[in-house]
Amino acid sequence: MVTAIYPGTFDPVHNGHVDVAGRASKLFDKLIIGVYDSPPKNLLFNTEERVEMFSKSVVNKKNVEVVPFSGLAVDFAIKVNAGFILRGLRAGIDFEVEFEMAHMWRNLFPNIDVVCVMSALEHQFIHSSRIKEVAQLGGNVEKLVPPGVSDLISEKLNQK
Repeated sequence: MVTAIYPGTFDPVHNGHVDVAGRASKLFDKLIIGVYDSPPKNLLFNTEERVEMFSKSVVNKKNVEVVPFSGLAVDFAIKVNAGFILRGLRAGIDFEVEFEMAHMWRNLFPNIDVVCVMSALEHQFIHSSRIKEVAQLGGNVEKLVPPGVSDLISEKLNQK
């Protein structure tokens, strides 16, 4: 069975993430979306909330599982017997960052391979930090995130 992990913070999950996961689910027997439990970032949602948001977004993909993880992505891949790490690419700067990360992961665990899926054109400009910024300033992000996520962002921002 060919298994891949798709690690990330996903704070919040957006349509670009869901698009990459959906297309990659056709490439692998099993895709495990790993929601990073303790990133060095200022998060809007806790781990459980991020896992739930992404899980609801891929509920129709039977070979996709969403779980939390902590530590190195390669250690997570080894733990779940994944031979591949999936990454989504938007524009040029993503390539440079992912290229360096892929080599670091290969340095740590030479048997792992990184597979990059290009983001669909309509999702090229979407990233979680920009979604949070726009929402904090009162902008509508509903078209950028899966159903229900925009409401969760609003609720969370109103609590602060």
